[in-house]
Amino acid sequence: MDMRFSIYRYNPETDAEPCMQDYQLSGITSGMMLLDALKRLKAQDETLAFRSSCGEGVCGSDGMNINGRNGLACITPLATLKQPVALRPLPGMPVIRDLIVDLDNFWRQYREVQPWLVREDPIPEVELRQSPQDRDRLDGLYECILCACCSASCPSYWWNPERFLGPAALLQASRFIEDSRDQATEARLDRLDDAYKVFRCHTIMNCADVCPKGLNPSQAIGNIRQRMLKQFV
Repeated sequence: MDMRFSIYRYNPETDAEPCMQDYQLSGITSGMMLLDALKRLKAQDETLAFRSSCGEGVCGSDGMNINGRNGLACITPLATLKQPVALRPLPGMPVIRDLIVDLDNFWRQYREVQPWLVREDPIPEVELRQSPQDRDRLDGLYECILCACCSASCPSYWWNPERFLGPAALLQASRFIEDSRDQATEARLDRLDDAYKVFRCHTIMNCADVCPKGLNPSQAIGNIRQRMLKQFV
């Protein structure tokens, strides 16, 4: 079986502007994933650039726009894709080359929410224990693999990338706000009390629609807002 591809190409060192380049790949087998096809295409054209690592939907490095929808190439079956398969870099992100985007701002926002436990009390010699009920509150928050598919699907992030933290960072913020072991909840909410950081979210649910882990950043953002109302009103 053959498949046709149309792939975004742009090398700022040699190209005046981007273009879509057509490819055809033979020998497509049952169960083949998009990342497998990209690796075979790269064997034909070594100038083709994209990110990949684990190949199992864990590292999140091969996020891209696939037929108009953000996703991970490594867990996208070729059998589910209409031809020609159009591949573009994640939208709203500066393009470094071809399907590789600059994630510096994405990681800056991730660091801004301080994604680690903050303790004021002395650290005990044993583990910081949680009740099963408190642990259950973290379900749907900790599983994020930081692939950036959600933030790159959010119009508010496209329009305000320097000020709106985006669904991925805010999901991480919620993960530590909800953690019973953390002792900086009030300070975390104070830092998010801004017209842009949280409140640019318009709940259009693009983030939940594209998340490869089935998470719902929009719901997490809503929980942050509820926490703010309880704290500041």
